[in-house]
Amino acid sequence: MPKKLFRLQSSKMIAGVCTGISRYFDLDVSLIRLIFVGLALITALFPMLVFYIIAWIIIPTEEEAPSSKKKRESSK
Repeated sequence: MPKKLFRLQSSKMIAGVCTGISRYFDLDVSLIRLIFVGLALITALFPMLVFYIIAWIIIPTEEEAPSSKKKRESSK
């Protein structure tokens, strides 16, 4: 079963993007957040802010992920 990238609503700080990325790559969420903040400071904040907003829009939430819907429908 291939891994799917989605935002997690259970352990989010803003939108769950960093949490979803950390789960996808099996890394600690704090490390992903530190990398994000470091890159934001290096790139003068704007490019990483745009990336985060685009990721927020594009990456589905855990509830909207297709595999979650199939699991719920099959359990009914």
